[in-house]
Amino acid sequence: MTATVNAATGTVFRQVDVQTQHTVEQFLYAEAQLLDEHRYLEWVELFAEDVHYWAPTRTTRTHRERAREVAAEDESAFIDDTLYYLKGRVRRLTSGISWSEEPPSRTRRLITNVRVSPRDDGALDVTSNFYVYRSRLERHQDWFVGERFDVLRPAGPAATGYPFEIAARKIVLEQTTLLAPSISILL
Repeated sequence: MTATVNAATGTVFRQVDVQTQHTVEQFLYAEAQLLDEHRYLEWVELFAEDVHYWAPTRTTRTHRERAREVAAEDESAFIDDTLYYLKGRVRRLTSGISWSEEPPSRTRRLITNVRVSPRDDGALDVTSNFYVYRSRLERHQDWFVGERFDVLRPAGPAATGYPFEIAARKIVLEQTTLLAPSISILL
């Protein structure tokens, strides 16, 4: 790991080695593939027992108020789940009686601009951009676009076959008003 400090702002840019960057990217791509292939039972196993998975709401603000554009943890959210609730979502999607997803949506996820920064506790802070396309029935289409802030912990492939577990995920959608009728898919 190398660190660069901007003397003017005090900003620290921490860089991981190429192998770690590649491993994180491949992990995120594999996770996206699990969701696109509706392999939800495998997907939910990627999360830590203490995970906080949330998508805060967003409001349009002036330049001077931009720091308050995204809701804080104690404010409103589109999604605010623990592992228990994520498993509940998966149970609904795999039960055959999730009417908002029967027949299931066709989805494609694109993960880009992956930035990785090491933490002092051995975990990794990972920021990425995402684009989720959803096609439903014959003509319905939705797009979900935004940025994700993940905390990945080393998991050891013996547990799930994957090198990391997702300890936290914050999903910041670009939309302030969702035009999709629901968020019935997993972001």
